[in-house]
Amino acid sequence: MALSLKGRSFLTLMDFTPQEIRYLLDLAAELKAKRRAGDKGALLKGKNILLIFEKASTRTRCSFEVGAAEEGAHVTFMEQGVSQFGKKESLEDSAKVFAKFYDAIEYRGYSQEAVEALARFSGLPVWNGLTDADHPTQILADMLTIEEHAAKPLSGLRLVFCGDTRNNMTYAWMYGSAKMGIKFTACGPKELAPDPAVLERARAAAAETGASIEFSSDIGCVEGADVIYTDVWASMGEEGKIPERVGLLSPYKVTMDMLKRTGNGDVIFLHCLPAFHDFETEMARSQMAAGYDIREVEDEVFRSRHSVVFDEAENRLHTIKAIMVATLG
Repeated sequence: MALSLKGRSFLTLMDFTPQEIRYLLDLAAELKAKRRAGDKGALLKGKNILLIFEKASTRTRCSFEVGAAEEGAHVTFMEQGVSQFGKKESLEDSAKVFAKFYDAIEYRGYSQEAVEALARFSGLPVWNGLTDADHPTQILADMLTIEEHAAKPLSGLRLVFCGDTRNNMTYAWMYGSAKMGIKFTACGPKELAPDPAVLERARAAAAETGASIEFSSDIGCVEGADVIYTDVWASMGEEGKIPERVGLLSPYKVTMDMLKRTGNGDVIFLHCLPAFHDFETEMARSQMAAGYDIREVEDEVFRSRHSVVFDEAENRLHTIKAIMVATLG
């Protein structure tokens, strides 16, 4: 029987089997090839999609809007402060209203509980564009990028995430790695170690696929890595923690020396973006003026042949389009 995800929500990779994730990756590759051939298609023709953004976004918003338009759907963009959602109207009531107008909902905000409640109360496919606990659409794009650039299959690949190992990207990678047989290590200071409950959950899934999910505060764990991944040191809403984070995380900055330490001349560097790699942003300049170098990656690494971050950014479009087509088309 053919695999179908129609009507499903996309809230976390933990809800999907390895076979279903493989289906989405293969579909994304097909849609990417189709777009490059100039075929925009109509797989979402006549569909109405609501995009709820409580957090700022570049790649996620562009991917959902362009992906939907290229397959014939119409989107409504709703940002914080322009509706009664969560203010004068409860999330439950809003979800039931949205269900009368729309065919699917994307949510990018703070609470994982909120995106799950939207799915529960609306009865529609709901897609997680990012929460404080998870970022599953990013992981699909990362996996597609790795498959395009790495000599190894995902299963058995070694990926090391350096930096704040208790943020949504680390947790999302733990879940994705566990599902797809990846050898994952979170590398960072003990003060920012992952939530033990998240580790336990990911390791339980990893036991079924041959994956491994580890934490280390020793930079030496990068030896043998196929992929080095990092993210900003202070997530949205955590800017007040920058002085503390710089002190804790500077030893885990991704440098050319770190890449050499992997012993892998073809090691790949990934970053979900935006990245602080130079001082061409207002925030990086102002923090440096205050005495804090917030760059989580050296500019030399970011611009090197190892870095495929812009291919990774493009793949947000193709993988998000695959999610929409698979669950709604």
